[in-house]
Amino acid sequence: MTTLTINGETHTIDAPPDMPLLWVLRDIIGLTGTKFGCGIAQCGACTVHLDGEATRSCVLPVAALEGRKITTIEAVGATPAGQKVQKAWREIDVVQCGYCQSGQVMSAAALIAQNANPTDADIDAAMAGNICRCGTYSRIRAAIKQAAKEA
Repeated sequence: MTTLTINGETHTIDAPPDMPLLWVLRDIIGLTGTKFGCGIAQCGACTVHLDGEATRSCVLPVAALEGRKITTIEAVGATPAGQKVQKAWREIDVVQCGYCQSGQVMSAAALIAQNANPTDADIDAAMAGNICRCGTYSRIRAAIKQAAKEA
């Protein structure tokens, strides 16, 4: 049994120690906002926050997470940075197909939480590895810049 803190709630789960967090979230806990993309931590669709840091959940074994704070797309809107990013995402109308967007929002919210005034280089570094098949990168950048301007 492993005890995890996810979105401020404690969950005791029975899962193999090497089971990736992604599958614990989706299949055991029922939080399906975090998406499976590639399974090798290259696309960013599975991004969650681990102690405030953007982290790929598809390769993160559940055994390594006890005592750590996990935040998913379902709860990021309760954080100041998450609120700003989600608001900007809606106003800029970033989403096209939407599949990658939970990972994009999680990476952007981690950036804004750590750097209130990111440069283009900061945005590029934080969003590297978050792939959008629809190519909404210019709208993603615009939304991050708008979120950073929020007071």
